[in-house]
Amino acid sequence: MAQPYALSLAEAARLLRERKLTALEMVESSLARIDRLDGAVKAWVALDRASVRRAAAELDAEASAGRIRGPLHGVPVGVKDIFYTAGLATEGGSRSLKGFVPDYDAEAVARLRRAGAIILGKTATTEFALLDPAETRNPWNLEHTPGGSSSGSGAAVAARMCQAAIGSQTVGSTIRPAAYCGIVGMKPSFGLISRHGMMALAPSLDHVGILARSVADAAAMLQAMAGADPRDPASAPVAAADYLFAIAEPARAPRIAVMPRAFDDRATPQTRVAVEAAVARLKRAGAHFEPIDPPESFAAAADSILVELTAEAAAVHRERFAEKGDLYGPKIREFVERGLAMAAWKYIAALEVQRRFRRDIDRIVGRFDAILTPATPAPAPAGLVSTGDPSFNAPWSLSGHPVIALPCGLAPSGLPVAIQLTGRTFGEAALLGVARWCEEALGFDALPPAAPL
Repeated sequence: MAQPYALSLAEAARLLRERKLTALEMVESSLARIDRLDGAVKAWVALDRASVRRAAAELDAEASAGRIRGPLHGVPVGVKDIFYTAGLATEGGSRSLKGFVPDYDAEAVARLRRAGAIILGKTATTEFALLDPAETRNPWNLEHTPGGSSSGSGAAVAARMCQAAIGSQTVGSTIRPAAYCGIVGMKPSFGLISRHGMMALAPSLDHVGILARSVADAAAMLQAMAGADPRDPASAPVAAADYLFAIAEPARAPRIAVMPRAFDDRATPQTRVAVEAAVARLKRAGAHFEPIDPPESFAAAADSILVELTAEAAAVHRERFAEKGDLYGPKIREFVERGLAMAAWKYIAALEVQRRFRRDIDRIVGRFDAILTPATPAPAPAGLVSTGDPSFNAPWSLSGHPVIALPCGLAPSGLPVAIQLTGRTFGEAALLGVARWCEEALGFDALPPAAPL
């Protein structure tokens, strides 16, 4: 058997259920992996080894008594440091929250625990999930960014320090790190996973995100967390589907739309080559592709999401900023100051663009199984002063449609390139099925050289 840290979530969960592996063995393997690699990668900002080991022992005792909590029983998971964790520091990557320890779990964290996951620790985030970078490095090349704002979650999963992690996405903060780090990322539909206990950035755009090693692993994480929560005003009153069943069923070759005019001409040559090769492989496997034009509202989407983000970030941070603004990083300080000065009409106009764009994408994606686009314009850039370009992710954060990122190849630089698949609102089960079909056809299995098994 492979080292426990090297197992996928699905593999680990099966071995744990069959009592061929213990939760304590799982967490000891993960902690040893962190000790070995995180001095260079810097994915983690808080670990409570004693509580992790206690949780593992409790889960092993339950398994011995024939009680399995759920699909994640005994699996180590990372949590982005904007989600409240009872008894464990939650600082949002900001000096202004230094030493803050919540007394309750965010709902997403609580649901992971109820499904049997072991919360291994807190992963690094850009300050308040915006632009000021964390210290985290990309396991594919330590001189490059892992993306953001879910920097630590993406790097930790890619480096096999945990089986999966949660992040967030307001513009591109889950899909971009997944793409840069060569793993699977999932941004579900707006409102499908509760944000109660997650630090807000822009409430009309904030999503909980999933970072995992495979589509099956992402499905298991979604299975644990999806569902309505009255404490989140944006939570949708929809029943969660059986996502694990959706990926277990044989999938037919999908019908996929591409938008070359909206994305391809802004992608670098190395990205275009890798994505074109991925499309060719999917065609050979039986997928049907149809080029389409973006809707007229697409042109206004980029400006509108920036207006919403700026205005709402200012509203969220107004009181704390007035008290502790000197402790804020330069990029989020600029956002808050600009938002406080913004005219109300600009924000109202942006909301109208969002409504129109969402309707337009509903009409398009209703004709297809998914829309395929590059996940990022280029592979992860060098340096740690930026987390990269989120412009290819922004439209789907504005519209709220579900998105899955899949690694599809390596650029000549050796860095990963990814596609993103966008599906129907609350159509995660169908989208996961399409993504699983594409994942098998693409067959990407490369590992980051800075984190060898």
